[in-house]
Amino acid sequence: MTFASMTGFAESAGSHEGLHWRWEVKSVNSRSLDLRLRIPPGYDGLEPPVRRLAGERFLRGALQVSLSIESAEGVRGLTVDPVALASAVKIARELAAETGLAPARVDGLLALKGVIVADDGVSPLDPLARGSRDAALLESLGLAFDKLAKERAREGAKLTALLKAQVEEIERLVDEAGGLAAAQPEALKARLKAQISELLEGNVIAEDRLAQEVALLAVKADVREELDRLTAHVQDARALVAQGKGVGRKLDFLAQEFNREANTLCSKSADIALTRNGLALKAVIDQFREQAQNVE
Repeated sequence: MTFASMTGFAESAGSHEGLHWRWEVKSVNSRSLDLRLRIPPGYDGLEPPVRRLAGERFLRGALQVSLSIESAEGVRGLTVDPVALASAVKIARELAAETGLAPARVDGLLALKGVIVADDGVSPLDPLARGSRDAALLESLGLAFDKLAKERAREGAKLTALLKAQVEEIERLVDEAGGLAAAQPEALKARLKAQISELLEGNVIAEDRLAQEVALLAVKADVREELDRLTAHVQDARALVAQGKGVGRKLDFLAQEFNREANTLCSKSADIALTRNGLALKAVIDQFREQAQNVE
């Protein structure tokens, strides 16, 4: 299986009884599924089913869904919902009488949500016609969501290849670090012996005392636990890559664990070669984290 990316764009168009429309859907990275819907006045009832359709198809991503409407003649007008206006006028009069404030102006009443609606030929009092229109709109949106899902899957296939290569590079660097770490005690011994000899102006230190000091330093510089955990994380990463769908959060957490062990490896390093290896490891892990953040 391959991943799904969280980035993509899709659109679809449709028509129903003289009404024409176009859906546009954009998707970018997000920690959860976040939908922002932009629709003309009079179409507010679409929001709950639009959110349901998005939830059925996507797990994560910031979705921006836009609907544009035009009539068959290319001109779309506006009309007043008499029921909504009458209700608004009644409330305004009651508040004016109770508070003594000036009565509401016409422009203020018309600015209330639901008072001005799109004139699409469907009466607000005709639920059957409105339901038929909304069903056609949602079917068209479903096609746009399907296109977006395919686009995200194509981008996800590229992510899969990148993450696999990065996991292989992390594994190679961890194996290399193991070899460098094994040579640390001898390097520590040689360096410590040279430093002590310089301080003692050429006098030789007893081998048993030198061995004790080297042993203490070697314990502090021991990175076997970090290497074992890094190796385990590599196996976990491979398993998640093989699993595919819906592992973005887990990969993001795993990248943090990778980075924690690499930081400890660098801090414990007593050898310049091992330090360079740790820095290279951190660079690859950072690349892995950036790509993991794109995974759904």
